[in-house]
Amino acid sequence: MICKNCHTTLNEQDEYCRNCGAKIIRKRLSFKNLFEHLSETFFNYDNKLLRTFIQLFKAPEDVIVGYINGVRKKYINPISFFGLSLTLSGLSIFIIKKFYIQYLDFSGIFEGMQASQNIAQATSGSALEYNSLIYSGFVPLFALISWVVFLEKKYNFTEHIIIYLYSMSLMSVLMVFAAQAVLIIAPNTYLLFSILSWPLMFLYHCHILRRIFKLSFATLLLKSLIFFAIFFIAYIVISILLFIVMVVTGVVNLTDFVPK
Repeated sequence: MICKNCHTTLNEQDEYCRNCGAKIIRKRLSFKNLFEHLSETFFNYDNKLLRTFIQLFKAPEDVIVGYINGVRKKYINPISFFGLSLTLSGLSIFIIKKFYIQYLDFSGIFEGMQASQNIAQATSGSALEYNSLIYSGFVPLFALISWVVFLEKKYNFTEHIIIYLYSMSLMSVLMVFAAQAVLIIAPNTYLLFSILSWPLMFLYHCHILRRIFKLSFATLLLKSLIFFAIFFIAYIVISILLFIVMVVTGVVNLTDFVPK
């Protein structure tokens, strides 16, 4: 018998390949064993995905620092985790655009302010259209700010990216399920949910950074303020650049800002 993955010669009684560790598949694919495989992969307590979810709350340093230090088999790797979050996020966006798009129109908040309404409509539409790109862009941005704030901790930029691949993926997956629940139960509160998701994300990142870098409460508070200040400056710069793009592309007209 030959392993289908690495072509190593196996004994008939082997359950796993002694070379690559792959499970030996003897049965032909059917709906029953496909469902069993999916259940084992995603719902078994001992599987990597569920274990990664749990530990990213209980002991995030075990997952993140462990991966940085070379522990690569115990938990799901950050690239796969990030890919899963992008897939679920894309599915969520499809459902929202198909059934709940009316609840994402926040332009009514700026009633009587034509320019602000145009900006709100353009940004909400673009956020949906380019959600994966925007979401992916936050990872290197947060990593860069974190690398500057925690420069004395000797973690390089790539290692900071690993931190946010894990943290952003976890928050994204949780927010996908929470958002769908909100849209089903109380869709009119989606705006409030969107606003509250940001401080929750901030608090979670405070939690993982405190655990990873072993910070005291005072140091965590100081580092968080510095992080927030740098992020705020970056946000202003990016917002100005986006506004210029909107003006150049005709999404917003400067005449809209002239008092009537």
